[in-house]
Amino acid sequence: MNKSIYTVIILVTLVINTVFPGYAQTDAAAKTLLDKVGQTYEAYKTMQAEFSLEIKQAQQAPHTELGKIYMDKSTGKYRITTASQDIISDGKTQWMVLKDVGEVQITDVAPASDAISPTNIFSFYKEGYKYVSSADEHVGGKPLAAVELIPEDTNTPYFKIKLRVDEKTHQIHDVTIFDKGGNRFVYTIKNAKVNPSLASNLFAFRQTDYQDVEIVDLR
Repeated sequence: MNKSIYTVIILVTLVINTVFPGYAQTDAAAKTLLDKVGQTYEAYKTMQAEFSLEIKQAQQAPHTELGKIYMDKSTGKYRITTASQDIISDGKTQWMVLKDVGEVQITDVAPASDAISPTNIFSFYKEGYKYVSSADEHVGGKPLAAVELIPEDTNTPYFKIKLRVDEKTHQIHDVTIFDKGGNRFVYTIKNAKVNPSLASNLFAFRQTDYQDVEIVDLR
């Protein structure tokens, strides 16, 4: 699957269907944890964070890409920056700058309730998934609670998402997407800052910042 698509949806996202035996019922403990995660992020107005995207493809060496994400929830604005692309939205229009091909794709922002996008990366799981608690894990001595989400729509290109949450802060530590082709996409959130002051021009596309690129208007 195109790497650009996964950068937009993370996450996160963030994002792969078969309903496995044993997942027919939603786990109450998992729901409680996810509710706490949702409440934590709903309290934030703006947010910025660094992230890493590790792509583990079948029969290929893993690839890791680093990036930053900026979000203004009140306006639906966001900006995602990686070495290969920038994704900028003022809440109405999205500009996807594909640096490696010298192209900017312009589209309208038309969020769908069942789609994972930068504006709902921390709440996408509230509808359309069955979920169950997994065994707690530790990373660098930090206790993480794990939840596995199974999409109810069997037409999605992925069959499972694993969410690991910091048990103390109820912030998302990482999201792993398992696609049907045997690939894994691991988003790890780092150095998150909540309610930072974000300049308005951060969410504006300026062509002068990108010389010699082709503009492709898909609206």
